[in-house]
Amino acid sequence: MPVPDAPVTGAFENPPAERRPAALDPEIAARLRRNADGLVAAVVREHSTGEVLMLAWMDDEALHRTLTTGRATYWSRSRGEYWVKGATSGHHQYVRAVALDCDGDALLVDVDQVGAACHTGKPTCFSDHLPVTGAQGGRS
Repeated sequence: MPVPDAPVTGAFENPPAERRPAALDPEIAARLRRNADGLVAAVVREHSTGEVLMLAWMDDEALHRTLTTGRATYWSRSRGEYWVKGATSGHHQYVRAVALDCDGDALLVDVDQVGAACHTGKPTCFSDHLPVTGAQGGRS
């Protein structure tokens, strides 16, 4: 099993103030609607297939690093530090595109995924499908 390098849900620590200053373009920063902890959700998908791989969190600095290095960089809520996807596992994400949603509260990060995206070793974090019992999965 690979060494975990993805954020784990659970205890949520407030990101330290010293990580907040960033060189993120002020026009981009002004469009972000961060949560109370200064974070924006980042939905990550495989560029070639459109498959959703994972959800992670970014602050201004993580987004700046992602945009300027081309390597997916996130804020780990459980470890209280930045992490570059693949730095410990070898399962890298090379960023192809980043889009901001219409409300400014979520990012869509298109990546070329090398290896598993999930810290459990699975290709995607979204492999536990839940039953939908409504008519045609909610369609009528």
